[in-house]
Amino acid sequence: MKPIRKAVLPVAGLGTRFLPATKVSPKEMLPIVDKPLVQYAAEEAVAAGAEILVFITGRTKRPIADHFDRAYELETELEARGKQEMLDLVRNVVPEHVTCSFIRQPHALGLGHAVLCAEPVVGDEPFFVLLADDLINTSGSNCLQQMSEVYRQTGCSVLGVQQIKSEDTRKYGVIEPVGELVDGKVEVSGLVEKPEPQAAPSKLGIVGRYILTPGIFESLRNTPRGVGDEIQLTDAIQQLLGKEKAWACEFEGKRYDCGSKLGYLEATVELALQHPDLKGEFAAYLREFSRTL
Repeated sequence: MKPIRKAVLPVAGLGTRFLPATKVSPKEMLPIVDKPLVQYAAEEAVAAGAEILVFITGRTKRPIADHFDRAYELETELEARGKQEMLDLVRNVVPEHVTCSFIRQPHALGLGHAVLCAEPVVGDEPFFVLLADDLINTSGSNCLQQMSEVYRQTGCSVLGVQQIKSEDTRKYGVIEPVGELVDGKVEVSGLVEKPEPQAAPSKLGIVGRYILTPGIFESLRNTPRGVGDEIQLTDAIQQLLGKEKAWACEFEGKRYDCGSKLGYLEATVELALQHPDLKGEFAAYLREFSRTL
């Protein structure tokens, strides 16, 4: 079983729900307290063992590449001023042993197409896929680390899932499980992309975390356009199930849908309440502010 060394981060979306803030700035660069969304995702991947981060970008995404690059002028200025703590923050956006690769997605054909664009770098290895919109906060092992344990047990693709409300099934890819969850995992027999509640095979919705085998690339090449006239990753995984098994992992932790304004604000507030430099003063502010509501 090959170790998972590579992580794919599709970041080519337009972020229209946050206009005008995302007119020229990528939605993945929106900050949660003091770090951009995409950095939370990158840190999760690195903590789970990724050594190569593959960013699938679009025309307006240059700030993401700049963020993960060295900023020599800034570093020189901080060093001259003796601001070592800030200098360390800037230099450690990614560890020295981690390599970043950037691939332009030439056409806006959906998540499945974005993952397919990563094939030249991923090759014949298993890999992570993370959507930066989904920020997952855990108190112990992060989401990908939990999923990696299922991968080590099964050697199969693993999908991160959570319990969802029946009325929300049309927002998710939904799995059809083989039986019940046992120790947070269950084999997957099928998937449906954004089904109506009455057609949903379960209440386990796929969130933006995947471990995929390289067999997914052949499936993606043979997957026709689906919902939204895009190449859906869910459809390709369904096709892959004809050749390989896949498992679902119900991770322990809280997921924030930062692709929505409400989810973004929830993440900002709750992570600020955990921030070592802010939590006390911020909690006091919230208590005082709540009295005015």
